This record gives sequence, C-alpha cells and structure tokens, in this order.
Amino acid sequence: MLWDRWLLIRIYCEDGTVGIGEGGVHGWQRPTKTMVDTMADYLVGKDPSFIEHHYQWLCRTSHFMGSVVQGALSAIDIALWDIKGKRLGVPIYDLMGGKTRDKVRCYMHVGGATKDDLVASAKAAVAEGFTAVRFTPFAPDYYLHKSYTEWADEAVDRVGAVKEAVDGAADICVEIHRQMSPAESIWLGRRLEQFNPFFYEDPMLPDSPARMGEVADQCNIPIATGERFTTIFEYEQLLEANAAAYVRPDLCLCGGLSGSKKVAAMAEAKHVKVIPHNPLSPVSTAACVQLDACIPNFALQEYTGESEPPKSDLLVTPLALVDGYLIVPEGPGLGIELNEATLSGPENPKILDTPIGFDGSVQDR
Repeated sequence: MLWDRWLLIRIYCEDGTVGIGEGGVHGWQRPTKTMVDTMADYLVGKDPSFIEHHYQWLCRTSHFMGSVVQGALSAIDIALWDIKGKRLGVPIYDLMGGKTRDKVRCYMHVGGATKDDLVASAKAAVAEGFTAVRFTPFAPDYYLHKSYTEWADEAVDRVGAVKEAVDGAADICVEIHRQMSPAESIWLGRRLEQFNPFFYEDPMLPDSPARMGEVADQCNIPIATGERFTTIFEYEQLLEANAAAYVRPDLCLCGGLSGSKKVAAMAEAKHVKVIPHNPLSPVSTAACVQLDACIPNFALQEYTGESEPPKSDLLVTPLALVDGYLIVPEGPGLGIELNEATLSGPENPKILDTPIGFDGSVQDR
C-alpha cells in the first residue's frame, strides 16, 4: 500500500500471522510496489521462516538489480522478520543476537530559511532533549548563488552559528546531500574542521568509493555515507577505500534487516560505526531500532518526529521517545501495530522536487 511518501506491505500467513514491512525510496514508490506485486507470486505458499533463502532466490533469479528490486526485497525481508518474531513471541533483535542496549540515541533534523531560523530550530531540539542535531549548512536558495565562494562562506557561517548555539549540549552533524564535487567538498570540509562536526555526510556523489576515500583522507572530519547503496558489495568497496567513519545503510533499500545486519558486521571489522538511514516513517524507524538494539557498533539513529503526530498516527502505539532516545520495544517482531483508521485514507505518494541551479543545471538531492 502507498501511504504518504512510503510503500508499506503486509504478508499474510495461513495461521493468521501478518508481517509488516516497508521498502523503496522517495519518489519511486509506484515501481517498487509493482516489483513487490511481481515477487508475490513466488512467495505464495512458501514457508516464511526461510528468510535468507527467499532473498537469494528473488535476488538471483532475475538479470535485473538496483534500487527498485532491492527496495522490494527489503520490504519483504522486514515483513518476514516481523512474522518470525511474532510466531516465536520475541522481538526481532532477540533473533539477531539479543540486545546490546535498551535505548537508541537519536539525532533530530533541524533547519530554517535564515541563519536565525536554523539556530532557533537547533536550540528547540536541544530543549526537547536531543543530544545531536543534523542539518544542511546551505540556505534553501544556495543553488542560486553565482559563486562557490559565496555559497561556501554562507555554509561556514551557518555551521558556526549552530555550533555556538548548542556547544556543550549537542553534537552537530553536517549533511551535504551530495551537492559538491570532491574538490569542493575537501575545501569546505577543511573550513568546517574548526567546528568539530560529529559527521560530514555525503560530501559528494556515492558513485566512486575511491574518490570518497580521497575526501576522507584530506578532511579531518568523519565521513558518513551509504544511504543510496543497495548491496553489501558497494559497502565492501567503501570500507576497502577507508572512505567512511560511519556507514548509513537504508533498511528499506539495502536488503532489509538481513542486508543491513551484514553491513553492520562488515563495518565492525573495520572499526566503523553504523548510523542507519531512515525513510522516516514509523515502520522504517521501528525496523531501524530493532537493528540498532542488536549491533555493537551502533552510533546514532535518524529521527524526525516519528513518535509524534501526524507520523505517529500510523501506529496504534507510537514508539516511545524519551529525552532524545527511542526506547527499544519489547513486543514481538517489530513491536508495532498499524493503525487501520489511518491507512483507510486515500493513497498520496509525494514526489520530492529537485532544485535547479542559477545556470539552469540540475542539483543533486
């Protein structure tokens, strides 16, 4: 089913157990839904406990790979883990080695059109109990600047203002959204070193782990990246290039809980920590918390209000957020139940806009 920006699925078993999953990326929910429908023919009548086998069969039977295929596989994987947990009466984390923590530290998205708006947003998040805030250093109209110097100077000024406003109370996390070339990201990264960001996210496009490694080598800021990766093989290249201090698997794109757990283990062997990327629905957040709870190298969890209306309306009982930490639920499976009243509304998949620069060129999201 399509709900807001998200593709949610349910897998029904003959014994009445229903598994909940989510998959896909913003803007491509419809083709991912079609892929899920295509894969459903294989799943009918199968034993849902063979999670890895089903993933391998569905992944390797076709010549096609990429985001749409992996988005569908991720949704199915999460739903199958939810089924297994419900059938056994335990949380998913209990099936993946057990808890390594009772609560999950979150960072809150903050922002604003002006520097003052951004600072106010960051202060509000700290007042709510968050100990980490994440933001883009660029103003909403950054892509209309006529010179890179003007663009970068504004970014440095905004980061410095947030650092001063929350210093001592929260870590700052800087998100570039792949909007710079490697040379530009190195130059800006060096200027931002003075503010000691917790991470410098996606400073360039993720299509070259080797070049990302050069950025990491020449900037004294921890790099966080990986949200667009769909397989463990891309992460292997990233880790081999020493291109990230934090990996960001998206559970709805990188093979679900199974794939992301593998990524976490690969990262652990390189002393790299995990900051799961979150499509920001309560379902994907619940799946992230299950992963966060059972891996030893968890660092931070992305959060944007999934425990508050209107997002929390999707669940019968919202995820509990206390002082900037999500409490790990103890219920079976994902530990959540969908609110049928909310789901009864019309489909409304939202498509994100892509900015166009001053010269008419397309800017990356």
